[in-house]
Amino acid sequence: MKIGMTLGKYSPLHKGHQLVIETALREMDKLYVMIYPSPEPDSIPLPVRAKWIRELYPQVNLMEAWDGPTEVGYTLEITQMHDAYILSRFRDKGITHFYSSEPYGDHVSRALNAINRTVDIDRNTVPVSGTMVRSDPYAARHFLHASVYRDHVVNVVFLGAPSTGKTTIAACMAADYATAWMPEYGREYWDQNQIARRLSPEQLVEIARGHLAREDKMLQQARNYLFTDTNALTTRVFAHHYHGHAAAELEQLATACVARYDLYFLCDTDIPYEDSPDRSGDANRHTMQQQIIDDLHCRKIPYIILHGNLIERKDQIRTVLRSYNKYALARS
Repeated sequence: MKIGMTLGKYSPLHKGHQLVIETALREMDKLYVMIYPSPEPDSIPLPVRAKWIRELYPQVNLMEAWDGPTEVGYTLEITQMHDAYILSRFRDKGITHFYSSEPYGDHVSRALNAINRTVDIDRNTVPVSGTMVRSDPYAARHFLHASVYRDHVVNVVFLGAPSTGKTTIAACMAADYATAWMPEYGREYWDQNQIARRLSPEQLVEIARGHLAREDKMLQQARNYLFTDTNALTTRVFAHHYHGHAAAELEQLATACVARYDLYFLCDTDIPYEDSPDRSGDANRHTMQQQIIDDLHCRKIPYIILHGNLIERKDQIRTVLRSYNKYALARS
């Protein structure tokens, strides 16, 4: 039985790493992948990096090296440290082949008494490195799987009742940051499908589904930030407001929003109300605003209220974004 092993920080996982893993999967009967912590302060956390591998390669045996050495280099002290740790984890696993695209494959394979299987060590097949990706994920996004690139983008969502400026602020921020924005899919759907200015509970589910599908596409086009106009939480509020309940799938999609978005901004009702065929009056605007606020509180979702005119709101957002690092904050 041929048993392979490979390792890395996968910070981030890119197509060069994938070539090594996929080559090993083709050639081996069993494959172990060990993932190390990353010492960089703004590195994507190990559980997120491990999630990528589990999602893309559920057949591998993934081992998280939480206590593994983080020193890098080829001094005798460092190589012996790494070899000793690897042996402590794999001495009894019967490893026959060690896979890598790095020079350390030589000393690790010797320590394991395994065949040193190098893959694209000169980077001719996949000309990429972790340093290249980290320096500019947007420029290198064609070397990243969609789920990996998505985790590099800060997804900023704007909530608020109708006529609170969500669309305007999302479009303006995207222009200012030279990135993409996600328009409210529900407005387009309403224009095409409403009957007597109403949508059924089932149609509201279709809105939530359609919005997510488009948002996933826009995340691949975004540079650093995606500015999103509403999400399934808003659609759920509409369902309860007009029907007294939401379909089970819509409830599930709304619950998934809690972890999907990085920053929540709530657009205040302190701007003049502008009527349109898909809106039901200023009184309803204030009622729905309170429903949205209460829902955010019930779900314990932190949010920032945007006050004032467009310039003032943009300044408030810029201040937040200047100090925001999604993974540094997650670690603090």
